[in-house]
Amino acid sequence: MAEAVENASERIDQYIVDTGDWRGATLSAVRRAVLAADPGIVEEWKWMGSPAWLCDGMIAVGDAHKKKVKVTFAYGARLDDPAGLFNGDDKGATRRSIDLFEGDIVDEAGLTALVRSAIAYNRTNLKKNAGKAAKKKAASAA
Repeated sequence: MAEAVENASERIDQYIVDTGDWRGATLSAVRRAVLAADPGIVEEWKWMGSPAWLCDGMIAVGDAHKKKVKVTFAYGARLDDPAGLFNGDDKGATRRSIDLFEGDIVDEAGLTALVRSAIAYNRTNLKKNAGKAAKKKAASAA
């Protein structure tokens, strides 16, 4: 599995380099903030060319578009956003996104906090983790 992670990380490195302009620098800052949230975050290369970050489930996907960098949180609609980072057009019941435009400064501390919130959500609410969370809660109550 370590080989796949290295490959994904290398592909993300190359994606940032290939983007080359302000979007590459912005995506690099996003990546730095995401990875700072937890040492267990895994990078993957998904959906025909998108950097993705996971920790006990999907956290977010980042993409450099023509005029913006978009960071979409898989369960963003279920997260508190005290820094007010979510500004994308998605209004559904699940995802929320952050659109970053040329000249925007990435709020790395706010983004790191949002990623930590997403990880906490994954660990307590995703079906694959629910049994682990219940056992942990029961063990700490005993």
